[in-house]
Amino acid sequence: MNENADQQHPTEPGRPAGAPAAATTGPATASAAYAAGQLARALRTSVSHAEPAARDRALDRVRKWRAVLAGMADGSLTVGSRAPVAGLPAWVTPEVVRGGFATGTPAAGGPLTPHEADVARRAGIPADRAALFAHALTEPGLEELWQLLDTGRYEVSLPEEAALLTVAWLVRADDFGVAAALVTELQPFADRLRFLPRPTDRPAPDTSAVHRRSVGEVSGALRARGPKTAIEVQREALSVWRPFDDELLGYWLQHGEATTPVRDAADRPGAERVPGAGPATARPGSGGSDARVQASALLERYHALAAAHTLCHRHRDEKSNTGIMLRALEEAAAGRRLTPRLAGLLRHAVTSSVAKRGLPGSDRHSRLRAEQARQAALPAHHEIAAAVADRLAPLDQRAGTPDIDGMLTPVTETEAAGNSLPTGTVVPPRLRQVVRTALSAPPEDLVARGLVPSAEVLAELVPQLVANATAELHADPALRTLAAATYRAFRNRRSLLLLNLAHQVRVDELPWVRAVAGHGSDADAQARARARAAAEAALRRLGELAVGAFPGTLLPNPLVREMSHLARQADLSAQFTEELAADIFMGTFSPKFLSAARTAADLLEDSLYTRYYGIDCAAVRTMAVVHAADGIGRTRPATTAPAFDRLCGERAGTDTARAWSPAGNGTVIEQAQILTTHNLAVLVRHAGVAPEAGWEALAEAGFAAVCRLVTRVHGHPRPLGTIKDAAYAWRQMLFFLSLCPAARQAALVQRMAAEAAGQPWHTAARLAPAIAGLRLVAGGGTFDADGTALGGLARRFQGWTTTGHWMRAAVR
Repeated sequence: MNENADQQHPTEPGRPAGAPAAATTGPATASAAYAAGQLARALRTSVSHAEPAARDRALDRVRKWRAVLAGMADGSLTVGSRAPVAGLPAWVTPEVVRGGFATGTPAAGGPLTPHEADVARRAGIPADRAALFAHALTEPGLEELWQLLDTGRYEVSLPEEAALLTVAWLVRADDFGVAAALVTELQPFADRLRFLPRPTDRPAPDTSAVHRRSVGEVSGALRARGPKTAIEVQREALSVWRPFDDELLGYWLQHGEATTPVRDAADRPGAERVPGAGPATARPGSGGSDARVQASALLERYHALAAAHTLCHRHRDEKSNTGIMLRALEEAAAGRRLTPRLAGLLRHAVTSSVAKRGLPGSDRHSRLRAEQARQAALPAHHEIAAAVADRLAPLDQRAGTPDIDGMLTPVTETEAAGNSLPTGTVVPPRLRQVVRTALSAPPEDLVARGLVPSAEVLAELVPQLVANATAELHADPALRTLAAATYRAFRNRRSLLLLNLAHQVRVDELPWVRAVAGHGSDADAQARARARAAAEAALRRLGELAVGAFPGTLLPNPLVREMSHLARQADLSAQFTEELAADIFMGTFSPKFLSAARTAADLLEDSLYTRYYGIDCAAVRTMAVVHAADGIGRTRPATTAPAFDRLCGERAGTDTARAWSPAGNGTVIEQAQILTTHNLAVLVRHAGVAPEAGWEALAEAGFAAVCRLVTRVHGHPRPLGTIKDAAYAWRQMLFFLSLCPAARQAALVQRMAAEAAGQPWHTAARLAPAIAGLRLVAGGGTFDADGTALGGLARRFQGWTTTGHWMRAAVR
C-alpha cells in the first residue's frame, strides 16, 4: 500500500485488502488482518534480532500494534476515517504506524516534556498540561509567548505546539473575539495535548535554503557510530597476532632439529632448520634448557595476549599453522618429545609459513609486515566521526550549515591534542557523505552536488520551501515566522489510511491556522497578488526542478501534495493527481482525475503521445463537459467520475465492476496515469513549467532511464516492478518528446533507436518491440486493438498486465 497517497480507496465491509471483491453494500471498512501480521512480525524481531537496539525498536512497534488491534476491537479506533480516534477531532495529530494505522494515542500527548516542566517550575504552578494552558492565558504567560514571537527563538515540532503562540498573537493584534473562540475550541484538550512550543537559544533558521538533515541529526548519527567488529578483529590480527606469529615462527626456525629446503626472501633454495621427530630441545649448538626457557616464556606471553585480546579466534584453531606451532610449543616448554604426527605437522606449518610470506626479516616479509602495521595504525572511523561531531557542536543543531567543506578538513594539531587521532588524518569518503547531508543550500545546488538522489528525497525537502510561500500571505513578520513553522511541523504529520475517497487533513483545517486566516493579505489586493505570485513561482520552480532532475521518475505523492497546496495558494485551477495503490483500489476515481485528463487532452491533442496511446482527446473533453454540466444545481459536488472509471476500464480491457485483482487494478490505474500524464500536463499548462535544459534533453534523459531500468531486468528473479518503472519512464519520455518541435521528433526517434541497438544484447532485444512501435507511430502508423503491430514485432510499452509481460519473455 502506498502510505503517502492523499486518497485511499475502499475495502469492502469485512474484506481484507487484497481479497476478491463482491457486491459492495455499505461504506468500506478496514480489516485487522494487516495489523495482526505486523504485530506478529514485530514480535519475531523483538525476540530474534541480534542487535539489542533493533529488539528495543521492535518492542515499541509491538506496543503500538497492540494498541491498534485493541482500539479496533473495542471501537475506540475507526481505521479509514479522517478522525480515527474516538473523542479527538480530525485536526489532532495522531500517532501513526506503518500502513497509515492510528494507534489511538495523540502525537502531542504523553508525559510532560522537559521544557513544559521547566515552565511549570518557574511559574510555580502544578506540573500538568491543564495548568500550563491556563498559565499561558495569564498576563505573565502571554508576555513569555510574545517574547518568543518577537525573537523567533522557539521550535515547533508538531503543529499543536503553535496553538498558544497563535492565541498570543491574536491577543496582541486586538482580535479578542477570534482568540477567545480559539481558546474555547482548544480547551477540551488542554489537559491532554501539548500546546506550548519549545524555547531555543537561537532564532528560527533561514528557510530560503534547504537541507536533508539538520546538524543535530548528523551529529547524532556520527556519535552513534561505534567500532565495527570486523574492522577491529582485523586490526587486532594485524597489530597483535601477526607479530606474535613471527615470534613463534622464529622460535621454531631457531630451535628446530632437521634441515629441509625452504625459500628465502629471493625465493632461492636455502637451508633452514625446521623441526624433526626428535626432542624439540636437541638442536646442536643450542642449550636445550635455554630453548625450554624460551618456549615457556613465549607460551606465557601467548596466554597473556589471549587474555587481553579476545576478538580474534583463529589462533585457537588447533588445525591452523599457528595452532600447530602452539601445540608443539607446549610440548617443548614441558620438555616432552614431539610425536611423529605432531612433528610432521609442525614441519609443514613452518615450511608453508615461510613459503607464503618469506623468512622473518627478509625483504618480502618486512614489506608485508610494514604494510600491515600501517593498516592497523589507521584511525578508526568511529573516532574520526566523533572528531567531526565535535566540530559540528557549536553550530545551530536545528538547521543545516552552508559551510560543509570547513567541517571536512584534515585533523588539526589542536584537535589531535584532544584525541588519539594523528595530525592530518583525513575524513574518509563514507563519513564525508554523511556530513554533506547537512549542507544548507538551494535545492538546485543540492541536486547538482548529487545530494538529492531521487524524487522521493526531493519531496522531503520541499516543505521547507513551501512553508515560505505559505507564510507570504501574512504581512506581520512574527506571524510569517509562526505560519512557516506551523506548516513545516504539519508536514511531519504521517498520512492516515483513508477509505471511501476521503482526503488527508489539510493545514488550513487546523483551528489556529483558520484563526489567523483573516489576518492574511486578503484585505490588501496588492499583497494578495504578491502572495499568489510567490506561490505560483514556487510551484513552477518545484516542477522544473523535479522534472528536470528526475525525468524518468513519477512524481511521488508527497511532492504532489506540496504542488497541490501551492496551486491552491496561487488560485490556479490545476488538479494534481496521486499515484494510487493497486492493492486497495476499488475501481473508482475522484473527479479531479477527469479534470487532469481534460488538461492533458487540451495540451497534447494530435501529438505523438496521444497517437501512441490511442487517446481520443475530443471524447475526453466531452466527458469533462458533461460531468461539469451534471454538477450544475447540485448542493454537494460529485465525489466520483463514473464515465472516467468506465473509460479507464475499457482501455485496460478490465471489467472493474466484476473482477478484482491487484494486477487488474494496476492496468486500470495505469490508464488513468496515461490519460492524465500523471501531472506533467498540469505542470506545463497551469504552472508554466519549461525546464532550462529543454524538452529534447529531457526526452533523451528519460530514454536513458528506460535503458538503465530495462538492463536491470536481465537475470532479475522478480522483474515486474522494474518493468513497470521502465514503462513509466517510457511514458514520460514520450511526453517530453511530444513537446519537441515536429522537425526534431523524427531525428530523436532515430537517435533513440540507434542508442537502443548499442545496449547490451539482452537490453536491445527487450527494447526492440517498443522501439519498433515508437518508430511506427512517429511515421504515421497505428497499433492494432491489442497494442501490437507488424505481426507482433512492434508493441505499445505499458507496465501492468494481467498476463505474462512480453518484455519478460523477450529473452530466454
